Amino acid sequence: MQQITNNKIVNLTNVSIFQQQNLVLDEVDLEIYRGEFCYLIGKTGSGKSSLLKTLYGDLLLKKGEGEVAGFDLRKMNRKIIPMLRRKLGIVFQDFNLLEDRTVSENLDFVLQATGWEDAIKRKERIEKVLTDVGLFHKNFKMPHEISGGEQQRVVIARALLNSPELILADEPTGNLDPETSDEILFLLRDLARNSNTAVVFATHDYRILEKFNGRIIRCQKGKVLDEENFVF
Repeated sequence: MQQITNNKIVNLTNVSIFQQQNLVLDEVDLEIYRGEFCYLIGKTGSGKSSLLKTLYGDLLLKKGEGEVAGFDLRKMNRKIIPMLRRKLGIVFQDFNLLEDRTVSENLDFVLQATGWEDAIKRKERIEKVLTDVGLFHKNFKMPHEISGGEQQRVVIARALLNSPELILADEPTGNLDPETSDEILFLLRDLARNSNTAVVFATHDYRILEKFNGRIIRCQKGKVLDEENFVF
């Protein structure tokens, strides 16, 4: 397995992305670097989710060349995909927390599933990521006992457990009010800055873009347009 050089965490060259037999995005060239925060924007159905699914191995790469976190996307299979995803943190709009377990137990479940055998080290890691997202004091709460914004913070903490090199956030603020959305955005931007973790933040909420300028990657008419550092 070759590692990407020059701090590239994503490197796509002349990629075509398909949903079954339907071409969604064509001639995609994209580079993302460690510690970089990127917005991924575009209308519903423009290919944002398909691009993200390609990056985390849910859609197989049929045409072009692509590497993510050192993994060749053309060689994905059932054995390799879990290895790739341990290098990634994936945050969805839906929280998908286990409702019958506390916040800490939700995170412990993931650590055990990804090979953490030492209970003391698991406890230390859970305390660290909950502190990072400002929820250490809610570790004993059940998901239904905390707010939507706090649940999304738990999801981000879950994504951070295995120290990901890349966080893919697919409409992570779609179900949240504007003030809470801003808090989640600040949190992910700080993580990118402080942890040298690349973040791709997919959103249709252009209000966020107007508040925080940054690199914009746009899906439009079957293409991916890199607008670099766009300022409103």
